Amino acid sequence: MAIRNLLITLLLLFTSFSMALGHEVGNLGHYPVVVSTWPFVEAVRAAWRAIESGFSAVDAVVEGCSACEELRCDGTVGPGGSPDENGETTLDALVMNGATMEVGAVAAMKYVKDGIKAARLVMQHTGHTLLVGEQASAFAISMGLPGPTNLSSSESVQKWSKWKENRCQPNFWKNIVPVDSCGPYHPKDIAELGKGTCSSANLMAAVESRSSHIGLHNHDTISMAVIDKEGHIAVGTSTNGATYKIPGR
Repeated sequence: MAIRNLLITLLLLFTSFSMALGHEVGNLGHYPVVVSTWPFVEAVRAAWRAIESGFSAVDAVVEGCSACEELRCDGTVGPGGSPDENGETTLDALVMNGATMEVGAVAAMKYVKDGIKAARLVMQHTGHTLLVGEQASAFAISMGLPGPTNLSSSESVQKWSKWKENRCQPNFWKNIVPVDSCGPYHPKDIAELGKGTCSSANLMAAVESRSSHIGLHNHDTISMAVIDKEGHIAVGTSTNGATYKIPGR
């Protein structure tokens, strides 16, 4: 729900931008625009080529994000990057059609390398907004996408092996034991968890700690917004998730 609300907000902002720009240049807001996070230039170019060829905003978003998946942009998009705790690479992707407010998404998808295309299939051919895990993979393959495919690479396997050698540090666990080695993990004593965990000082410290580490490699991957020649808006995103995430995240 939070992701959907965020994307709706983004669509409204782009609508306002498009209308203002269109009024200024005298074309009633029908003005092609492609915007992407980070300097993923080839992805933007792929989306722009689709727009220039007359394709829809949704098609352009899919083309742009697909290009990034194919190029494995920054190691954070597409196959071959960001292994989870089990050493596997899984994909998440989402696309939203601003004209209809339809959304399609996949999460924790294994065995299929085309995340954004799978998300579009969910939007176009189901009454759902999200399919997850191996069921998402089975759906995507049944709808014609290539698979099953091993999404790991030599780089991701090597990265995971070094992480294991480093006693599985860093990781995404909290309030567990052991704290300085690999699992299996168990919750800390309940009484210990209740000591000062809700203080404002602790909350501020947690926020500052997370904020200080936000950067290109741990914030997000590709998110893209497109306004096509007809003034229709679409947005999408594709990622292989956080490195060393707990499986299922």
